[in-house]
Amino acid sequence: MKSNTLNRRHVVALAAALAAAASAPAFALDQPKLKVAAVYTVPFEQQWVSRLHKALKAAEARGEIEYKASENVSNADYERVMREYATGGNQLIVGEAFAVEAAARKVAKDFPKTSFLLGSSGKPQAPNFSVFDNFIQEPAYLSGMVAGGMTKSNKIGMVGGFPIPEVNRLMNAFMAGAKEVNPKVEFTVSFINSWFDPPKAKEAAFAMIDKGADVMYAERFGVSDAAKEKGKLAIGNVINTQPQYPDTVVASALWNFEPSADRAIKLVKEGKFTAEDYGQYSMMKYKGSELAPLGTFEKKVPAPVVAKVKARQADILSGKFTVKVDDSQPKSTAK
Repeated sequence: MKSNTLNRRHVVALAAALAAAASAPAFALDQPKLKVAAVYTVPFEQQWVSRLHKALKAAEARGEIEYKASENVSNADYERVMREYATGGNQLIVGEAFAVEAAARKVAKDFPKTSFLLGSSGKPQAPNFSVFDNFIQEPAYLSGMVAGGMTKSNKIGMVGGFPIPEVNRLMNAFMAGAKEVNPKVEFTVSFINSWFDPPKAKEAAFAMIDKGADVMYAERFGVSDAAKEKGKLAIGNVINTQPQYPDTVVASALWNFEPSADRAIKLVKEGKFTAEDYGQYSMMKYKGSELAPLGTFEKKVPAPVVAKVKARQADILSGKFTVKVDDSQPKSTAK
């Protein structure tokens, strides 16, 4: 009797275990990792690309993807490298297509079963070419408020890469934020026509500081170096460089690519990836962007300014206040 009871128990336990195993997802070890490749025209450490690279490296560290990437790929070589990755069986290809739109879209058309997620000012291309952009105008506005409250000369210098929509909208938002706090502020704006030329950006910043700017908007690398050398302040963009410039960088508008990358990876795995615009996933509502902590400047930014920034941030997150997306080229207002 006892033996039969034990046998019945074993059978019941075994049946339960088998049912649980059948309903459980396959072990991660048995799942082939999604093959993801990225093609970048600049070094991994460049602000914008560093955010893509960081998000994909995080997915790789979690064991979700197998990740390969090429940096410093010339525009002339972009199509060839992209084709090689597509031919090599990568299921998702990420990168920035701003200067190579036609080539990137052509490759996507030739590989309809491969998913593409490219930084672009253009529209999605059915069935497999999704676009994204760093719509971080909300924290850029907030960082502008900080800058407006920190300038003593009422002169702010702004150095950008190229006057394309994704740069223009951040600069315009920054200027609007500074004006909200300080209507007297004037701006000097220039573009270095390069995504990565720190010496050129530094020289442009020096020229603005010589003309009285005491706060610099560092859209490019090199600007914060100039501010540091001259004892002026800087506002960061896309990444937080305050650890490198603790006495110079007051605040930064941060871009988090993780919401976009994680969404694309999930959809490709589920076989549901389609051509869409990922722009909204860069906004604060989706944790795609944020104002970096004031850190070393926490007690140096005037309390009334901090209070205004916090109130405005709450209004943005609640939907009460919308930061205008202005893609037009910003102009200098300094006389």
